[in-house]
Amino acid sequence: MTAPLLTMPTPRTAPLRGGPVLNWGVIAPGGIATDFVHALHTHTDQRVIAVASRSVDRAHEFARRHSIARVHEDYAALYDDEQVQIVYIAAPHSEHRRLALDAIAAGRHVLIEKPIAVSADEARDIAAAARAAGVFAMEAMWTRFLPQTDVMLHLHEDGVIGDPRLVIADLGFAAHPRAGGRLFDPALGGGALLDLGVYPVWLSHLWLGAPTAVTARGTLTASGVDQQSALVLDYASGAQALLSTSIRVTSPGSASVSGSHGGLQVDPSFVFPGGFSAEHGDARGRFVDVSGLTHRDGMAWQAAAVAQHIDDGLRESPLHPLRTSIDVLATIDEARRRLAITA
Repeated sequence: MTAPLLTMPTPRTAPLRGGPVLNWGVIAPGGIATDFVHALHTHTDQRVIAVASRSVDRAHEFARRHSIARVHEDYAALYDDEQVQIVYIAAPHSEHRRLALDAIAAGRHVLIEKPIAVSADEARDIAAAARAAGVFAMEAMWTRFLPQTDVMLHLHEDGVIGDPRLVIADLGFAAHPRAGGRLFDPALGGGALLDLGVYPVWLSHLWLGAPTAVTARGTLTASGVDQQSALVLDYASGAQALLSTSIRVTSPGSASVSGSHGGLQVDPSFVFPGGFSAEHGDARGRFVDVSGLTHRDGMAWQAAAVAQHIDDGLRESPLHPLRTSIDVLATIDEARRRLAITA
């Protein structure tokens, strides 16, 4: 007998084109900023009109490659550019708080690469400053805005999952310490948890909220940052999250949510645009993202959502509020403490 089919809802994501448009400025034009600008210019109506870097030559080269009109000699000049409506901050984690506070003080909206800061206390500083200044601020947790994330939550709203009871997620990308760089530098907020673990920890918060207890086991690099760890998050309801992250190995990037009435299995890697399988009793369903966007092109949905939020007069995202970013970092703070990371 053929299993009954689950009907997949239509994604409620902001349209990539035809909606409100912002003029963006980019701080720190590295690899993630390159992918961000490409996603915006290729798949949305959003436009990056200005860039600033610690290296003027680097900023000019970035502007040339992406047809950006303005190059500013320092960050303050970009903040003071009246044509820039929102600043995308793509610097190393350790710089997020300082740069965000400077941009906010200049009256600019901010989208800050994940993690929003290197600790929950720093994230609270950013949230307080943005609220006091009356500007929009958000962590760039772009996976939250992907079509499959919305469809999964829609199914949950419809009772398909029931009570979420177990979230399992992993994310690892191998990096070699001999290559150096920010991942292995404690001063720059290095380590797997802040760079990659933020995704599975965020996913557990999306489905289960903030945990009542955090257990963490793992190993550190010679420089003192976490290279691989496994987390168990416990909740008052009896639910659990089993999470792992690594810069020692590349893992599948799998994720699943199991509930009292059904479950979801996300296609790897769960951080990218893709699909998932769903079950509810004997019924089965499958969602496939037909947009054609892959990998970091998925940042386009995040930018479109931010533009819509700001046009709606919001000062933080109802989909990914600042409270969530703070709670996620509080969980990571506790995991890092248990791994004896002091930086």
